Amino acid sequence: MHSTPKNLQIIFEDNHLIVINKRSGDIVQGDKTGDLPLSEVVKLYLKEKYNKPGEAYLGVVHRLDRPTSGVVIFSKTSKALSRLNKAFANRDTQKLYWAVVKNKPKQESARLVHYLKRNPKQNKSYAHIKPVPESKEAILSYQLIKSLDNYHLLEIGLETGRHHQIRSQLSAIGSPIKGDLKYGFDRSNKDASIHLHARKLTITHPVRKEKITFEAAPPEDVIWNSCLS
Repeated sequence: MHSTPKNLQIIFEDNHLIVINKRSGDIVQGDKTGDLPLSEVVKLYLKEKYNKPGEAYLGVVHRLDRPTSGVVIFSKTSKALSRLNKAFANRDTQKLYWAVVKNKPKQESARLVHYLKRNPKQNKSYAHIKPVPESKEAILSYQLIKSLDNYHLLEIGLETGRHHQIRSQLSAIGSPIKGDLKYGFDRSNKDASIHLHARKLTITHPVRKEKITFEAAPPEDVIWNSCLS
């Protein structure tokens, strides 16, 4: 019997893909912090599960910000990786996020278009209404789906995939995400998470060519649980 490493929430696995519900705080791929990335945890799981003599192959298809939770796809073959990379580059994917904000947006639903300029030193993106030098167009649509006493749950569809896009654009309309100090929320969450969750991801399966949707349950906490109840 093989055991799944603790904290590894597998949503789906076949010969080509493995899909994980990433916890807030995990990094998808190694970075300068030197912390163990999710990609390595998944590799170890595959090596153990299939008794692989060498290192298991794992391709990183896309990333989520460290404090964000939700659906992350990894490829188990190089063929799947190149096809998925192409699909993500061509925006042949549908990404749906949930975000909890304190300030209810003026409109219950809207399509936001900004021009994001990234500041690598601060690891932050600034949203502008008009294009500025070195900015990239960022587009999302949001819909208010639930209001709690102090917080509001938004469902967000991404049309572009920019650095910190949702965080920056929601902050720009005065609705920063709960816990997101970097983008203007007044205090951080105790566990350093932010209330941004990659809820659903729809892709065309790289081998079977059919549309497939993965859905991830949000983290267990009072606010998320209230959003679901």
